[in-house]
Amino acid sequence: MKEFKKYFQISAAPEDVYNALTNKLMIEIWTGEPAEMETVPGTEFSLWDGAIYGKNIEFVPNHKIVQEWYFGEDEDSLVTIKLHEHKGGTSMEVRQSNIPDEAYENIAEGWEEDYFAALNQLFEE
Repeated sequence: MKEFKKYFQISAAPEDVYNALTNKLMIEIWTGEPAEMETVPGTEFSLWDGAIYGKNIEFVPNHKIVQEWYFGEDEDSLVTIKLHEHKGGTSMEVRQSNIPDEAYENIAEGWEEDYFAALNQLFEE
């Protein structure tokens, strides 16, 4: 199992980034796909029309999101997103643990190209 950790710079306030990551309609805007999301611990979520799904663990408004992502039987990955105020916007710290070795490259690429690139584009327009 592997771990992914990276900081992404986004030119928007932490509260705007948090809203984009937790508001169902905002998620659907920047992903272009159906989503299910509630900011209630214990609820299940789905992004990119089910390509990513799991359970919401913790929310600290405008600061932190913790989720459990499902990979298959007995293979869940813990994802923690922390938002830090940064000059020019937000530093988004992403940490994902317990990634199956064979899924690591796809996960790392997904954070860069799908998650960050789409989210960043939302705030550049």
